[in-house]
Amino acid sequence: MSEQKTSIQILLQSASEGLSLFGPQDTFLKIIEEEIPATIDSREAVITIRGNQRNVESLQQLFEVLLELVRNGYILTERDVLYAAELAKDLRADQLLDLFKGEITTTYRGKPIRVKTIGQKHYVTTIKKRDVVFGIGPAGTGKTYLAVVLAVAALKEGSVKRIVLTRPAVEAGESLGFLPGDLQEKVDPYLRPLYDALYDVMGPDQVAKALERGLIEIAPLAYMRGRTLDDSFIILDEAQNTTPEQMKMFLTRLGFGSKMVITGDVTQIDLPRGKKSGLVEAQIVLSGIEEVGFVRFAEQDVVRHSLVQKIIVAYDKAAENQD
Repeated sequence: MSEQKTSIQILLQSASEGLSLFGPQDTFLKIIEEEIPATIDSREAVITIRGNQRNVESLQQLFEVLLELVRNGYILTERDVLYAAELAKDLRADQLLDLFKGEITTTYRGKPIRVKTIGQKHYVTTIKKRDVVFGIGPAGTGKTYLAVVLAVAALKEGSVKRIVLTRPAVEAGESLGFLPGDLQEKVDPYLRPLYDALYDVMGPDQVAKALERGLIEIAPLAYMRGRTLDDSFIILDEAQNTTPEQMKMFLTRLGFGSKMVITGDVTQIDLPRGKKSGLVEAQIVLSGIEEVGFVRFAEQDVVRHSLVQKIIVAYDKAAENQD
């Protein structure tokens, strides 16, 4: 029995809408056709979609959602179109509209910062609700960047008095002792991604002033020992490279009026062979504490170049085949 075929038409308000929907050299259209098989024709201000009923319904929802974004002045990217197409397969593309309704804050250049995936939205909501949150998942999902954005927003609105950013200084092929410079210069390469996120949100000048005034502190994890951090937004990045002892030490620094976000990727552990990851253990040990939030990102949440998502999937498959 053959699948039922159907067709629908979507009316555009102008030719420019078609250009925005299909992208330069029809880049977006090619992505859509690859993700959801159907015949898509565009003539003047009419898009006609033909195919099996399920795919036509998915594409109708997809184009209506993308059109609404375009009409609200949003400039689509390849990543937006690919993610929307993935949602549309399950008739969930309308959930994309919620992601673009509000902004977390703006960059120092005035560009709005919004969540880009449902996983990111869940992450932001969880951080706002809970005092300790773990963001676990692959590279490019915005775990660190969004945590820094929320930390800066909290500092600006006065809900915290300072931001503390830290990473374990695990040596990835280089020995700290052989790197040039004083201690700060030696550890700065490990902390560079944290500076980059701050620069994007606040601008280099404001970051420099905040560092001078002690409103922002960026230091290796070892510097946290023996401290209690009150009224602070504390971010531990690359937490997969902590030992269980370091993770416990860090978590017990939590003071009154503070919030902690711990980010990491359990597939990227650089600890010496035989050393257990503090992040892996924390997921087991703390799973029964309701006040601790765990947000797990998937490859669909990758917001870098669309090729990054494919690379992650390829490595995951290779790892499965080795097991």
